[in-house]
Amino acid sequence: MTDVITPHLRQGLNRRQAETVEKLLAAGEAELEESGPEALTIRTVAHRAGVSPATAYTYLASKNHLFAELFWRRIVHDAPPPPTGRNAVERLQSVTGHFARMLGRSPHLATAANIALLGTDPEVERLRLVIGAEFISRFAGAIGEDADPKVLDALTFAFSGALLQAGMGLMTYDELAGRLDDVVATIMKGHADD
Repeated sequence: MTDVITPHLRQGLNRRQAETVEKLLAAGEAELEESGPEALTIRTVAHRAGVSPATAYTYLASKNHLFAELFWRRIVHDAPPPPTGRNAVERLQSVTGHFARMLGRSPHLATAANIALLGTDPEVERLRLVIGAEFISRFAGAIGEDADPKVLDALTFAFSGALLQAGMGLMTYDELAGRLDDVVATIMKGHADD
């Protein structure tokens, strides 16, 4: 069993409760891959996990909450290797390329995350901040300690918009990686440490 449960879900849980959350998240991931985001319900996830719907709702406020938890979980589990490249542009491209490939391997999760992260559920709002902070942290790590906050904002806006466009089907996740390479190079023009 993994110990990577979203930090706020884990707080205050005993071992049995943490195991229940893990079962729900694993069942949610399997249900999502099998049925897609539209057909998935908390009830079907609860059934697959072997718990009651009431128990599932104790830990998951909504379907969008589940999707956001799964997205966060994937980001944590599929952590990239350290950024590689001769300069900040190449290191950033390695980070955004990793994210694009990760999402391309899980298109149902990517679609579900796009749906969920636009929601207003308070649990989703908290996760949106945690996920956004993780993106910024990885971008800053790729640039280095002199990361300009305005550049980080531009990268975050561009990356979020690109994820939304891919989620809407305007491009594939494979195309996303290449397009992000160009966007990163444009944003970083004049900021690369050659």
